[in-house]
Amino acid sequence: MKKQVRLTEPLVRVNGELRPASWDEALDRAAAGFAIARQHDATKSFGMFSCSKATNEMNYAAQKFTRAVMGSNNIDSCNRT
Repeated sequence: MKKQVRLTEPLVRVNGELRPASWDEALDRAAAGFAIARQHDATKSFGMFSCSKATNEMNYAAQKFTRAVMGSNNIDSCNRT
């Protein structure tokens, strides 16, 4: 069996390649990506998948973030499968 390698630091993509980054840089890039999605009509540019095996609290937080922060109702927790 192949041994899984665990990430120990955040990675960011630059010119198609991943490189190590600080947590501040990685979080800033993630926030910028969310901001871009909101600027481009998040109802069409953003969706969230959550897991039916996650806790109710985690799924609640996911739907609350998607609706309240991103302004999108595009959330699926695959509960119907």
